[in-house]
Amino acid sequence: MRNSKIDIDRETIPNHIAIIMDGNGRWAKKRGLSRSMGHREGSKNLRKIVEACYNMGVRYLTVYAFSTENWARPKAEVDELMRLLLDYLRNAEKELKGKDVRIRVIGEKYPLSKEIVNEIERVENATKNRKTLDFIIALNYGGRQEIVNAVSRILEDAKEGKLIEVNESEISRRLYTSEIPDPDLLIRTSGEMRVSNFLIWQISYSEFYFSDVLWPDFSEKHLKEAILTYQSRQRRFGGI
Repeated sequence: MRNSKIDIDRETIPNHIAIIMDGNGRWAKKRGLSRSMGHREGSKNLRKIVEACYNMGVRYLTVYAFSTENWARPKAEVDELMRLLLDYLRNAEKELKGKDVRIRVIGEKYPLSKEIVNEIERVENATKNRKTLDFIIALNYGGRQEIVNAVSRILEDAKEGKLIEVNESEISRRLYTSEIPDPDLLIRTSGEMRVSNFLIWQISYSEFYFSDVLWPDFSEKHLKEAILTYQSRQRRFGGI
């Protein structure tokens, strides 16, 4: 797996890959740079990984861009992250270079700026008919809040007589990801081994892969290593 050329089985590519992009700050610190520079490099790397997933035939890619907890970071860092996200949304179609990629954003739109919300709506509408890769950006996202919101909708529907039974299906279809299959593979970079409130309902049966590589350095080669590890496992979903 240390060779630059890694042969993965194109027939068993994960249908849905989710990534916790961690390590931008540490990447910058190691080089004596600001955390903002780390986030910029991480944003550049995201473009490469999206293209790699597209070329390999991944159908869904979900990335953890900004959590509900990230608002607690210093204002200057939050402002830079929001600027990078806005720039990405504005330039997404140009960056995709005509590729058949649909962009979706999941999470709570409040308290995002009106400018960002407008760009989300614009890019989602502009790419809604594309079908080769669904690129899902988790922005102002929290897994627990997502479940709370789903339960609240269930209670509202029950009061109005629209719901007879509460089951997994009823909860799933009220999540942000209601039209998206659960991840097959969850990748977290930077060596941390936790899921940090990311897709906590959806990853119940996902395979986990933890990489020591910091996100700005996480290359297509590292992505292939993660996929190769995934392909070596037998998924039983509770069976034998």
